[in-house]
Amino acid sequence: MPHDILTRYADMALPATDEALRISACLQLGFIPADAACIAQAWQAQIARTGNTTDWPDAPQDFGLRPWPRQDAFPCCPQQLGLYAVLPDAAWVGRMVRAGVPTVQLRFKSDDAQAIAQEVAAAVAAVQGTSARLFINDHWQAAIQAGAYGVHLGQEDLDVLQPVDLDAIRTAGLRLGVSTHGYAEMQRADRVSPSYIALGAVFPTTLKRMATAPQGTARLAAYARLLRGYPLVAIGGIDTERLPEVLASGVGSIGVVRALTAAADPELAAAELGATIQKFLTTAQKR
Repeated sequence: MPHDILTRYADMALPATDEALRISACLQLGFIPADAACIAQAWQAQIARTGNTTDWPDAPQDFGLRPWPRQDAFPCCPQQLGLYAVLPDAAWVGRMVRAGVPTVQLRFKSDDAQAIAQEVAAAVAAVQGTSARLFINDHWQAAIQAGAYGVHLGQEDLDVLQPVDLDAIRTAGLRLGVSTHGYAEMQRADRVSPSYIALGAVFPTTLKRMATAPQGTARLAAYARLLRGYPLVAIGGIDTERLPEVLASGVGSIGVVRALTAAADPELAAAELGATIQKFLTTAQKR
């Protein structure tokens, strides 16, 4: 099983103190160098703290994640955001909200400031009077102006934002979601104390070119244990067939794009995905 990282590690039987060999082992498991270094450092921290040399590290303190509560934290959002639809324009936002999707994101691609402001305002108007939560991808100034529920930023967005920009989003009361694609990016996201963290791509996707290979559900489960203090959104190539194994990883929210926008009947697809998620989460709560 190429994605079973625990079994692969156990077979290597590495010396407990050799960080270089641990990095090498993680590279052999398919992790990029930045993530391999994070894991090796966390392993060493786990050994120093507990003496445990065999379990895969998943304690937040071993990865340098700060304890909660935090004074700089963004406003919280529900631990379970349910079906999370990433949509190209305000018309799609309104359509999926009317179909009962509880969380939506406007991912409107444009360099025209006026068009962006109009589309964001239209998306905000589309969810008014409903219980749906609207996040705006990237365009945080327009999101503040229009009064959106939250903003979603990628790693490249964090590259260009200054602390004063993050303070502006936080002061306006908007929630913040951040995309991540591995351990190094999760550490970076944690430093800004977002409202939720997105984890991807779980499966192959044609929508974005990724620096990392698809994470798979074994890695996703390890990420969920590490980030258990956060609401988590799994995204990337998820469809109805793969939904149960993704939910079993411990995430409480499922992000989808083409599963809705490319569906023959998007409303029916939204209903089926939403019902599957709700059934799984309700059953899990009763255990």
